Amino acid sequence: MPVKRPSKTAARPRLRSPAALVAGGLPSREEVVAFLASGGGAAGGGPKRITKRDVARAFGVKGENKGALKALLKTLETEGAIVRGRKVLARQGDLPAMVVAEIVERDRDGELIARPAEWDGPGDAPRILVRRPRLRREAGPAPGIGARALMRVELDPDAGPRDPPYSGRVVKLLDRARGRTLGVYRELENGAGRALPVEKRGAAREIFIPQGLSDGAQEGELVALELLREGRFGLPAARVVERLGSVASERAISLIALTAHNIPHVFPDAVIAEAEKAQPATMADREDWRALPLVTIDPPDAKDHDDAVHAAPDTDPANPGGFVLTVAIADVAYYIRSGAALDREAEARGNSVYFPDRVVPMLPERISNDLCSLRPNQDRPALAARMILGADGRKRRHTFHRIMMRSAAKLSYEQAQAAIDGRPDETTAPLLETALGPLYAAHRAIKLERAERDPLDLDLPERKLILDRDGKLVGVRWPERLDAHRLIEEFMILANVAAAETLEAAQSPLIYRAHDAPSPEKVGELSDFLATLGVKLAKGERMRPAHFNRVLSKMKGEPAEALVNEVVLRAQSQAEYTHENYGHFGLNLRRYAHFTSPIRRYADLIVHRALIRALRLGEGGLTEANEKTLAAVAERISGAERRAMAAERETMDRLIAAHMADQVGARFVARIAGVTRVGLFVRLRDTGADGFIPAGSLGADYYRFEEASRALVGSRTGETFRLGDTVEVRLLEAAPFAGALRFEMLSEGGKRSPRERKARRR
Repeated sequence: MPVKRPSKTAARPRLRSPAALVAGGLPSREEVVAFLASGGGAAGGGPKRITKRDVARAFGVKGENKGALKALLKTLETEGAIVRGRKVLARQGDLPAMVVAEIVERDRDGELIARPAEWDGPGDAPRILVRRPRLRREAGPAPGIGARALMRVELDPDAGPRDPPYSGRVVKLLDRARGRTLGVYRELENGAGRALPVEKRGAAREIFIPQGLSDGAQEGELVALELLREGRFGLPAARVVERLGSVASERAISLIALTAHNIPHVFPDAVIAEAEKAQPATMADREDWRALPLVTIDPPDAKDHDDAVHAAPDTDPANPGGFVLTVAIADVAYYIRSGAALDREAEARGNSVYFPDRVVPMLPERISNDLCSLRPNQDRPALAARMILGADGRKRRHTFHRIMMRSAAKLSYEQAQAAIDGRPDETTAPLLETALGPLYAAHRAIKLERAERDPLDLDLPERKLILDRDGKLVGVRWPERLDAHRLIEEFMILANVAAAETLEAAQSPLIYRAHDAPSPEKVGELSDFLATLGVKLAKGERMRPAHFNRVLSKMKGEPAEALVNEVVLRAQSQAEYTHENYGHFGLNLRRYAHFTSPIRRYADLIVHRALIRALRLGEGGLTEANEKTLAAVAERISGAERRAMAAERETMDRLIAAHMADQVGARFVARIAGVTRVGLFVRLRDTGADGFIPAGSLGADYYRFEEASRALVGSRTGETFRLGDTVEVRLLEAAPFAGALRFEMLSEGGKRSPRERKARRR
């Protein structure tokens, strides 16, 4: 049933003043929606960007009531009354009943998703689920990816917080949208061509390139396509609008992700020229710490080294058993000045992007691999956090310094760990007593504080792809997680907290690294699923990392351990950069800012500049112009981070699909990693490769999707395929450029447990 929309001319509920809210404590649902509709309640339409803080300030919500207001806003968002886009709130329901929309993607269930062709509201344009016709006689024109259509839309009252808030039916197909699609070109004998789409969720079929519309594209080239009008029958047609280079070698696979996600990867001449002119830093405004034996500990293949560490016992009698811990970070702000060409390019990139076959750096090599890389026995400028730790691992106080340092050694994680484990080499043997021993002793103290803080403790091993000299995948390994990794991580966390605390104390603006608590909806879904495993997770109370850790601890060593770690991860919110502080749920910290990697993250460079200005450490500090744009910068670099993560993940998928292309017909052991109503996503045990099994290929039965138990269940036989099951599969198809694998199920499904049968009857 369509949801009735409030009329734009209807009288809005009168907003109560903060004084009038004392008795009630919170604004009503209608008042919040009316406040957003009024643009913030200010004269002249008010501010266009309204945040949770604006709502709290307008209604005088303080203290513990802020948590209740947050819950109210999430409830309104879930119900579709309001929308939230990157912390910006707006009233939902501004789309008209009829809208011109563009079909932009398919979701994980294979459903088409559209967005309005024109949108001037806050945040991203809302998504619209394209409804399938229920009856054959209702079937209208068949839309596809890239199509433009006139749609009748309405708010979807059943939509979850992650679902499209609207659903709609195609009334009429219009001209195909002039969006770009990427494909790999294949020549045909008659002068025409075809292109194989590189997107998993793009058009499933090849695209036809009519004669004369190939722009001279050659066999095996990556091309950008402009889709033409699509007919009811045959392949969709397009013309080539740009030739992007050959994908003949595996080393070029990352080019697809770079192009598809519009990631800048070629530095403009002005940026290179500016980097080449940079001169080494001098001692001006610096303390001389070159005698301190700081060491870098990084992956063995790291090319830039932006952090160094040192620890020593604290000689202060008032701090028995304590430590003086130093974390020194490359002084990138000295070289990258606000508003310069280097700065503009770094902000546009947001972060470095790491592919198995290449790194796309945020800064040119002259800066990242030379002047700012903390090479051993070479003078390098740095910002250093000196922290005093108690024997219990708690940080008692800290100071920041602008220094000149000289690294005593460049170590890998494996080198450092081997030395501590009794296998030192020529480099680490002289450092055991002076450097490595005190570092590990300080880490043992920090582990006490970490155990008390009890941050979210997920065990999610990461895979590393091994390539040969030609960029071809030759193997996949799962690196062991060492104490050396944890040591550096904990030291960096301490320094990041110290940076946030210092800037807050100085009342300086900054960009936080924030991580919200999981939504009540996600917690409810997780609790329902865990119940099918006999594990309880309270839904009503305020969630803390410790609640999830108890679940993870209970499942330690159980067959479902990896599964539970994964579903707990999926329930979490996504961390982001923001100028507003709402804490870091996963680390269980009240304030947190990224300070330790300014070579590869723009957020860290902003924090360095803020520290330089707040502590009066010389040139290169934050400017007033920077302050005014922090909110927008935080949004952009959060988007750049998500863009990089998607590109990195897709490139790994494509490399593995290319590696498996000659293994069609082979059998593999896999785990069911995702369940939807249209099929199963499986992950191979040995390589971590992801693939899909359509529900229609599972057997003669009809399989229905049961969300609570994350399972496909045969209606007649009760045969069940559920999330986390270990199964045997056969590879049927590999599409390397799309990074897609299709399997068939060889294992029989399981049977329902008595617990599940009982729950089903209820």
